[in-house]
Amino acid sequence: MIHKINDKITIDGDLSDWKTPFLGPFVIHNSGEKATQNTMVSLSWNNENLYIAYSVNDSKIIGEVKKKDSEIYKTDDLVEIFIDPDGDGQNYIEIGVNAFSTNYDMLLKCISADCGGWKTSMNFNIDGLETTSKITKDGFCSEIKIPFSSIEQIQNGNFSKPKTGTKWKVNMFRIDYGDITEYLALQSYKSLNFGFHQPKEFAVFEFVE
Repeated sequence: MIHKINDKITIDGDLSDWKTPFLGPFVIHNSGEKATQNTMVSLSWNNENLYIAYSVNDSKIIGEVKKKDSEIYKTDDLVEIFIDPDGDGQNYIEIGVNAFSTNYDMLLKCISADCGGWKTSMNFNIDGLETTSKITKDGFCSEIKIPFSSIEQIQNGNFSKPKTGTKWKVNMFRIDYGDITEYLALQSYKSLNFGFHQPKEFAVFEFVE
């Protein structure tokens, strides 16, 4: 569930002001097995924005500050959110942020042969997107703000401004680089397939008061 809040959240990487529950810990994304290091996530919303917060344990943070839309998912410890309201695998968004606040936002136009094969756009930008990470003694925390007004403009993505009872297909991920690399998800895939891009297996989240 995504709990509604009355306040606006400051995107500063400090999670002390979060009042909504945290979910997790994340598991190995295609087996459900326990991860080496814990990851927790919380979601909330108001009339303007979707907010996501991650609390990450990481004893060896890999990465650095890079320019926006760098392919940090290939190199850096990071957290991600994928949102595909209708779960059809077309015109959905992927957002990632590393421990140093570098982010990317990507539009996945198509991922299967049914719609013409793998087509993505890193040139896509979510107006008003904010991401900030803060390194802690245990790892790092990240916050993301996604304005509904921006993603409503995505054609054929079925992004409409949510109201109480609206349901979206969403999943949260983490790539943990280090001595070993682990691909983690809030909800693992029953198919046991490798790869995060399986929208039909994303979790269903409901916007609630």
